[in-house]
Amino acid sequence: MAKRRKRGEESVHLRKDGRWEGRMVVGYDDKGLPITKNVLAKTKTACLDKLKALQETCSGQPTEKIQPDMTFGEWLDFWYQNYSKPKLRPKSQLDYENSIYKHIIPALGDIPLSKLTANDLQQFYAQIKKNGRLIRTQVYGDGLSDRMVRACHTRCLTALDRAVVDGLIRINPAADCKLPGQALKDMNLLTREEMQRFLIQAKKEGYYELFLLELATGLRRGEVLALQWDDLDFNTGELRIQRQVYRANGELLVSAPKTKAALRTIVLPSALVGVLEEYHQGVDSRWMFPSPAKEDSPLDPATVRKRLQTILEHAGCRKVRFHDLRHLFVTTALENGLDVKTLSTIIGHVSAKTTLNIYTHVTDAMRQTAAAKIDRGIGKCEPSNEPRTGLPTQASDTRSAAPFEPYGGKIRKSGTGCVTQINDHLWEGKFSPKWPDGKIHSRSIYAGTEAKCEEKLTELIQQMKVEVAEARYLAAEGKWEAAMALAVQKKARGTRKMDLLV
Repeated sequence: MAKRRKRGEESVHLRKDGRWEGRMVVGYDDKGLPITKNVLAKTKTACLDKLKALQETCSGQPTEKIQPDMTFGEWLDFWYQNYSKPKLRPKSQLDYENSIYKHIIPALGDIPLSKLTANDLQQFYAQIKKNGRLIRTQVYGDGLSDRMVRACHTRCLTALDRAVVDGLIRINPAADCKLPGQALKDMNLLTREEMQRFLIQAKKEGYYELFLLELATGLRRGEVLALQWDDLDFNTGELRIQRQVYRANGELLVSAPKTKAALRTIVLPSALVGVLEEYHQGVDSRWMFPSPAKEDSPLDPATVRKRLQTILEHAGCRKVRFHDLRHLFVTTALENGLDVKTLSTIIGHVSAKTTLNIYTHVTDAMRQTAAAKIDRGIGKCEPSNEPRTGLPTQASDTRSAAPFEPYGGKIRKSGTGCVTQINDHLWEGKFSPKWPDGKIHSRSIYAGTEAKCEEKLTELIQQMKVEVAEARYLAAEGKWEAAMALAVQKKARGTRKMDLLV
């Protein structure tokens, strides 16, 4: 019986034309697929000699990437670098690398791939659920969220599926693991009165058009910030969504949406088109919502997130996420009779099933209303004011909107920085002095209370004023490089956010 060669080993065979052909793997492409080369000779001995010479020539290239006896960590790294990473966006790459290299490989990487069991994976999921968090434990506790546990499982499951396809293992041990439930976040929606106050306050602070467009279309945050004026046809009201803005590795990036469903065209109401047309007259940029700090750049998603919370606070509204405004649009559309299939296309979901899964509470209320109409139409029953058991209800806001005076804001003295509340347990203090190069270099501090943030901000301002004075002295002496190096060095030495939590 012929001896079976190992995976990746060269092979020699006799061709139909009488010549001998030798073939070997000399490397792997970006997708992890093998790259082979062949040699031809009249005799088997000559063919083997040519193969040996080819192997020596290609000795610097990885010819034994995939091995049956490799560890799970080695395989996971190979799978990510060759099969997964080339297809991922920078932000997704960071998410994958965080789960793979900070959690999975340190815990399971030394186990041989062929000996990895479902029990090993199940114990790992339980461990990271209990005490797997590496940072921000003061805020979020010791364990990872259910979403992060499920993300780690998805990486393992997909990598092991590939190992089965490549013949490295017989079955996937991750297939039968039990995972935490996938609970959806509660939607925190604004009432009609809160929406009115919110838009009045947004107009006062210069963000009216952005949030009005969001409430009328339900676009994702990255989509609405990536809009350009060329995307809007003022004659027809058609708005094309064809890019998104996101931040990765501290850099603001613009790219096409992740899915084909996100590439879409929607029609805006004529009143909204009129508002945007008037707003366009005062915007000298190709971006619909340009950054005030950087030339030819859209607004930073983080800036909009912070500004949203500030406007809500000034308007006396409950705190909601930007994504909750998207939920508000969808909920309002469903309650007003828009069919799920059309709505799914408008908001860019891949399928109507996704929309139904997320907004099932709204469709339940719609079914209840439909049943009541049938009762009245067919059974001649009087409508009941009592909701059916087990079905949620939407509280109707019948109060008339009280006059609202927008908040003007406290004016801080020049040179005292600014303080912003990020969330319930985090405040940010920022000081942005101008350095000798004429540019503004900002630095931030963070604290758990407003009072502590003000205290830390005062210390930061005193420290930065000394640094700026030192840089100005160096610049006056003609030492520009030293002055700029000082600015970069001090900025890089800035304290990290979570290290300053109290």
